Amino acid sequence: MSDRDLMDQEEIYSKVLRAGRRTYFFDVRSTKAGDYYLTITESKKFTHDDGSFHYKKHKIYLYKEDFSAFRENISEMMDYIIDEKGTEVISERHKKDFKKEDEDDKVGENGSPSENFTDVDFDDI
Repeated sequence: MSDRDLMDQEEIYSKVLRAGRRTYFFDVRSTKAGDYYLTITESKKFTHDDGSFHYKKHKIYLYKEDFSAFRENISEMMDYIIDEKGTEVISERHKKDFKKEDEDDKVGENGSPSENFTDVDFDDI
């Protein structure tokens, strides 16, 4: 049996969720013993300056013994976000260059940066 046949045999049920530059794949697969588990794959498209592109993928394997705790945690986290921030997607209110606009907003009355502004580089975290 070829690798492709083996992969097709393991895939039982699949759904795709496209979300902008990201695509999420939810796949029910079968173990060698015939039990089922879930894989969740995030695929994000990146474009190079020359127009070519590549994808970065991240995968989670979720087994039945973890379903209950996973469901509880994901529900709690989603409920917390909605309770704290509502359902509006804040980033959609900003223009693509909102960082530049944001920096301009931080200038105080005398033309110097506002004193309550902290410059954080998230690449350092």
